[in-house]
Amino acid sequence: MTHSHPEFQSASLDAWAKAAAKSAPGGDVNALNWLTPDGISVKPLYTAEDIQNLPYANTLPGFEPYLRGPQATMYAVRPWTIRQYAGFSTAEESNAFYRKALAAGGQGVSVAFDLATHRGYDSDHPRVTGDVGKAGVAIDSVEDMKILFDQIPLDKVSVSMTMNGAVLPVLAGYVVAAEEQGVSQDKLSGTIQNDILKEFMVRNTYIYPPEPSMRIIGDIIEYTAQHMPKFNSISISGYHMQEAGANQALELAFTLADGKEYVKTAMAKGMDVDGFAGRLSFFWAIGMNFYLEVAKMRAARLLWCRIMKGFNAKSPKSLMLRTHCQTSGWSLTEQDPYNNVVRTTIEAMAAVFGGTQSLHTNSFDEAIALPTEFSSRIARNTQLIIQEETHITNVIDPWAGSYMMEKLTQDMADAAWAIIEEVEAMGGMTKAVDSGWAKLKIEAAAAEKQARIDSGKDVIVGVNKYKLKTEDAIDARDIDNVAVRDSQIARLNAIKQKRDAAQVQQALLAIEAAAASGNGNLLDLSIKAVRARATVGEISDAMEKSFGRHRADTQKVSGVYAAAFDTDSTAAETMDYWNALKAEIVEFAEAQGRRPRVMISKLGQDGHDRGAKVVATAFADLGFDVDMGPLFQTPEECARQAIENDVHAVGVSTLAAGHKTLVPAIIAELKKQGADDIIVFVGGVVPRQDYDFLYQSGVKGIYGPGTPIPVSARDVLKQIKAALK
Repeated sequence: MTHSHPEFQSASLDAWAKAAAKSAPGGDVNALNWLTPDGISVKPLYTAEDIQNLPYANTLPGFEPYLRGPQATMYAVRPWTIRQYAGFSTAEESNAFYRKALAAGGQGVSVAFDLATHRGYDSDHPRVTGDVGKAGVAIDSVEDMKILFDQIPLDKVSVSMTMNGAVLPVLAGYVVAAEEQGVSQDKLSGTIQNDILKEFMVRNTYIYPPEPSMRIIGDIIEYTAQHMPKFNSISISGYHMQEAGANQALELAFTLADGKEYVKTAMAKGMDVDGFAGRLSFFWAIGMNFYLEVAKMRAARLLWCRIMKGFNAKSPKSLMLRTHCQTSGWSLTEQDPYNNVVRTTIEAMAAVFGGTQSLHTNSFDEAIALPTEFSSRIARNTQLIIQEETHITNVIDPWAGSYMMEKLTQDMADAAWAIIEEVEAMGGMTKAVDSGWAKLKIEAAAAEKQARIDSGKDVIVGVNKYKLKTEDAIDARDIDNVAVRDSQIARLNAIKQKRDAAQVQQALLAIEAAAASGNGNLLDLSIKAVRARATVGEISDAMEKSFGRHRADTQKVSGVYAAAFDTDSTAAETMDYWNALKAEIVEFAEAQGRRPRVMISKLGQDGHDRGAKVVATAFADLGFDVDMGPLFQTPEECARQAIENDVHAVGVSTLAAGHKTLVPAIIAELKKQGADDIIVFVGGVVPRQDYDFLYQSGVKGIYGPGTPIPVSARDVLKQIKAALK
C-alpha cells in the first residue's frame, strides 16, 4: 500500500531561489556559487534536473565505464590496502620500521629512497654529501636491498617503490634481492612508479633526457609483462603535480595524458595493448577540496576507460583504472601541527569515498621533518579506524546518485578532457612537457594558490586565521647524515673488494652498448649487472655515457601572485602592507641605484621546487630582481653564481632535510670567496630545533611553511639594508 502525504508539498526551484535570496549577499543567489580553482562553478543546491541528462549517472561498480569502482563489490568484500610510505637513514633502520608497521596493521610496504639514489649517484659521490639517507633510505647495491627486505616475505607482501630516475638499477636490485630470498620474479607483487614525464614537470628526480627515459619505460613494461605478471610496471602519478600546485582538473588531465603517452610507447615496441595495460596503475594526491577529490577519482575511471577504448583495448582489466592515493603533504602546516591529524583524516575519507585501491596517510609532523614512530602510528591508525569502526566499507560508492556529486563528476571529466585535447593538439604529453608549457601551467596555479593564502582569501586554520600565540614544541626525527654516509661508503668498499671486477665490467659494457644501439632490454641487462654486484651509480653511469644527463631550464611565471592582491576582495590591511612594501623597494632602488637582488637556490639533489618558484615569482612581483639558480647546485656552484650575478642575498629553499649540511657550506663558501656581505636566508621544511644551529652558522632569516611571502620579503629587505650599512 502506498501512503500519500499531501502535507509535504514539493516547492519549486524558483520558490527556493526567492527564499534563499533573502539571506544571499546582495540578494543574489548566484553569489552563493563557489568557483573552484579548476574553473568549475559549484552551486549551493543541486536537484534531479542537474543529472537527468548525464549519460553515466546510473552505472554500476565493476562494469564499464567503471565510474563507481573497478570491482563489483569494492570494500564490501576487500577494503583498500593500508600502506606506509617510509624510508630513512640506512636499510637496517628502514627495515626495522617496515616490520613494526606490518606488525601494527600495515598491509604493504612503500619505499622512499634518498635523493642520491633517485638521481643515480652512489653514496660516495661528491655531489651528494648532504643528501645521503636524509629524505629516504640510501640504496647503493643489492646488498642494501637485501637488508631493506630482511624477514619481509616478498612472495606475500606487496612492495611499492617510488622511483623514476634510477628506476632500472633499483627495480633490478629488488628482483635480485627477492631471488636471493628464494622468491621468483613471477611471485612478486607491487608497483614501481616509473613515471618519468611528471618528473620533468614537477618533481625533478630525473637523470636522462625525455627520449631515452621513455625508452627505459618501454623496456620495463615489456620485461615485467613477460616475467612479472603480478607486478605493476608503472604508477602514473598525479600526486606530485598537485603537490607542486596543480588544481584537480590539471592533475587529472596531465596524469591521464601521461598514461596515454606510456601506452603509445609500449605499443610502439610491438606490444599488444591488452598484454600490458592491465598492470598499469595510477597515483593521486588527495587534498583538502573534499568534493573535488571524490569527483576527480570517479571522473578518472570514466576518462581512462574512454582513452583505452581509443586504443582498441578489449580486456576489462585494460579498461579499468586502479589507483593508489596519498593524503597531501603540502596541506600540512608547521603552525599548530596537531590540526594536521584532522586534515589527514578528511583527506583519507575523500580517498575512500573516491574508491582508492590502496592508501598512505601522511603523519602530522611531515611539515616539520621526517615522521616519528609516534606520528606514523597515528597516521596508520587513521586508516584502521575508518576500516574497522565506521562501517563505511559496507556500502559501495555511497556518493552515487547524489545530485551534486554526479554533476560534479561530469564537470570534472569535462574540464580535464578539454585539457587533454589541448595536449593532444600539441602532439602529446612528451611535447607538452618538452616545451615547458605543462610545467608553467602548474607553476602559475601554485603561485595563485599561495597568493590566495597570503592575502587571506583562502583560510588555513592556525596559519592565517585562528593563530596560536605560542607554538608547542614537537619532537622531530633527526638523521645523522655523516654517520649514514660513512656506513654506506664502508659497505660500498667492501662489495667492490669481494666482487668479480671483470664480470661487473662486462655487464656494464653490455648496458652501455644497449643504450647506444637501441637494442636489448635495459632492465634485463641491469638485473644481470646487479647479480654481479654492480652498484646503482655504476649502472646509471653506463647509460649516461650514451643518454647524457638532463638539464632543466629555470623559467618562472610573472604577475600571477600580484594579481591575487589587486582585487576588491583583498582586505584593506593586507593591501596596505603589500603597497607599503612595494614602496619600500622603490625607495631602496632610488637610494642604491638598483633594485634589491636575490638569488633563489636549490642545493643538493632536492628537486621539489614549488616553494622556490613561488617565492621567486612573488619577490619579482614585489619589485625585487630575482635570479633562479639551476637545480642540483653544490654550495661552491651556488656561491660562484651569486657572486657573478652581484646579488644582495641568497635564499635557499630546502625540503629534503639537508639544511644542516648544505646551508653552512654555502655560507662558508661565500666567505671563502670574499663575499660574506651576501646574506643567506632559508625557507622550507626546517625543524624549529635546528633554527639556533642555522642562525649560529650565519643564516639571517628562516621562514617555515605558512610564512606569508610579503612578511619574509620585508624581513629580507631589512637584512639587506643592514648588510649595506
